[in-house]
Amino acid sequence: MAVSRGFADYVAEQLERLGPVTIKRMFGGMGLYADGLFFGVIDDDVLYLKVDDLNRARFEERGLPAFQPVPGKASMNYMAVPEDVLEDPAALADWARGALAAAARK
Repeated sequence: MAVSRGFADYVAEQLERLGPVTIKRMFGGMGLYADGLFFGVIDDDVLYLKVDDLNRARFEERGLPAFQPVPGKASMNYMAVPEDVLEDPAALADWARGALAAAARK
């Protein structure tokens, strides 16, 4: 689990449309928080967003991998963000709003 500062800064910049986002170090990766909710993880320079039954299909339709901090262990309900979404701030804000909603429903 490693995150380059440059990638974390890039994610923060791409998420500016979402409003204030805090990125904190955790267990070698980083956690993303907004509105008091934990909605994302950065690990090995990959952004993962919170999923539940209402937004999971969007990720699965694209064949995106689940975050697994320990290989072979069950997912923690976070899935990778596709590169084209990460590169589009408007699209990323939309996907992140879905992750925030999933975190709020938890």
